Amino acid sequence: MKPENKKYTFEELLNERDHIVYTNVGNSMMPLLRQRKDIIEIKKKGSERCKKYDVVFYKRRERYLLHRIIKVLPDGYLIAGDHCTVIERDIKDKDILGKMTRVIRNGKSITPDNFFYKLYVHLWCDCYPVRMWIIRTKQRTWRVLSRIKHRVLG
Repeated sequence: MKPENKKYTFEELLNERDHIVYTNVGNSMMPLLRQRKDIIEIKKKGSERCKKYDVVFYKRRERYLLHRIIKVLPDGYLIAGDHCTVIERDIKDKDILGKMTRVIRNGKSITPDNFFYKLYVHLWCDCYPVRMWIIRTKQRTWRVLSRIKHRVLG
C-alpha cells in the first residue's frame, strides 16, 4: 500500500516545526521581496505582541498574507504590504501566525537588524503618503500606457 502524502496547513507546519522557510508568491511586499525569487523564514509567533515594522504572516478570510505592521493599537494592528495602497484594519494577535525573521536573496541572509534593512524600512514606511503617491502614479501610468498600446496595436 502506498503511503499518503499529507498536505499540511501553514498553521500545522508552524506548530510542528516552530518555523518555516518559504518562497513568497505575490508582489505586495515589493521591493523587499521579489516574487518566487527570495526565500523567507517565518518563525511561529509566541504570546508577545508584535512591534511596528515587523513583517507578519497572518490569515485573513482563509488567505495567508505576509505584510508589515504600520501601527500598533491597544487591541490590534494596522497592516499593509510594502507595495500596497490599502491598509488592513482590525488584525488581532490571534490572526498572526508568525513573524518574518530573515530574507535570503541571492544566497545572502538579510535580517531585520541589518543596517540597510532598517534604512529601507524607515525610508519606505515612514514616508507612507509619498509611497502611496508613487505606487498610484505608477499604476495609473501603466494603465494609460496599456490603453495606448491596445489602441495602437489593436
